Amino acid sequence: MDRNLRADALACFDAAVAAVEPERLVRRYLEEHPTLLEVRGEIHLAAIGKAAAAMARGAEAALGARIAGGVLILPAGQEGEAPAGLATFGGGHPVPTADGIRGARAILELAESLGEADLLLCLVSGGGSALMTLPPDGIVLDDLRETTRLLLAAGATIGELNCVRKHLDRLKGGRLARAAAPARVVALVLSDVVGDPLDVIASGPVSPDPTTFDDALRLVERHGLRDALPAAVREHLERGSRGEEEASAAPGDRAFAGVTAAVVGANRLAAEAARAEAERRGYATLLLSTLVTGEAREVGRVLAALGAEALRSGRPAAPPACLVAAGETTVTVAGPGRGGRNQEVALGAAVALDELLGSDPEAAGRILIASFGTDGVDGPTDAAGAIATGASLARARERRLDARRALAANDAYPFFEALGDLVITGPTGTNVMDLMLVLVAGEGLQRDRS
Repeated sequence: MDRNLRADALACFDAAVAAVEPERLVRRYLEEHPTLLEVRGEIHLAAIGKAAAAMARGAEAALGARIAGGVLILPAGQEGEAPAGLATFGGGHPVPTADGIRGARAILELAESLGEADLLLCLVSGGGSALMTLPPDGIVLDDLRETTRLLLAAGATIGELNCVRKHLDRLKGGRLARAAAPARVVALVLSDVVGDPLDVIASGPVSPDPTTFDDALRLVERHGLRDALPAAVREHLERGSRGEEEASAAPGDRAFAGVTAAVVGANRLAAEAARAEAERRGYATLLLSTLVTGEAREVGRVLAALGAEALRSGRPAAPPACLVAAGETTVTVAGPGRGGRNQEVALGAAVALDELLGSDPEAAGRILIASFGTDGVDGPTDAAGAIATGASLARARERRLDARRALAANDAYPFFEALGDLVITGPTGTNVMDLMLVLVAGEGLQRDRS
């Protein structure tokens, strides 16, 4: 077997992304469930998130002229990918923009216009929380931007971030279902959240919200942010806690009587496809978990330890081996650097591999760890992620790069850029969180010395 670890890792990533191609997933689901959209009135479409355009194309392919109209909110710059004849808005992510607000208002107006005989087909994907933003009276866009920034910098999980968002919006937390009632609602969801909780994905616009204003306040207090929040945001949450603002739609709300929701794609599909591609390429494979969370650099250290163990003992898989994991890590920002969670996973792994294998250059060249965002976008960068090997720090020292200083400053992007180890794919049109690979070469595999 003459393989290159780097090429094999990228091929596994490509296979993972192809497995969760949204257009195909939506079309297949609708064609396999023809009775789902039986309706006396009209079918209207509301698509939000990073995969909105592709999901809408899938619905169009399955339903054709049965779609009477609709609204899409997708990342700015992707408007040309949407089907013709639908109102399309390019919003911002992870920080909301004015165009996202205009799109959200259009979706609210569409929902409120529907009658009992009509159906709203909601296509929901990751990124929808930021892209579809409609703040209540008294809260302006800059308030939401600052709140988002504070929570992200504090290392809030997506569930925590969306808990707060649901109580600062007129559509999130089941409120879109409430606005559409008495029309029926069918939601097809591409999950970007660990465990696929419908109330968290895109902040659950048509799903029951088990959280409350009190939960949101406790969360910001736990992160030490209550006093740092914009005054309008803090006061709105406090009024809500006193029952002076409209609550989100809780489980049991009558708005959900006509709602059907299904997850059509999630990270397990992507992880299994990556595992199958690695197996096809001659690796012994193991899917470790699709529920990975935690501080990115620490997850990187664990992946490095697993790779080193596989090399030394053949456990949990004997080389040539590919260990696959998926989920979504977080970064607690402590420095002014540039990067994303996947780059920080890789940098944490590179440092750990140097500690574990630095005295054995032959072993160092036989382990590669890669972490990718399946959407092709890692944090506020143009990279999908990065690749680290046991030789990364030796190469960095030759270029006078300090990996530990970069890690302390959350500055992974320029570190990997200098090494040529960023993975840049551009937006993939899908989003099922992150994919992490540990590749360990066998004696017959070409060792990675690039």
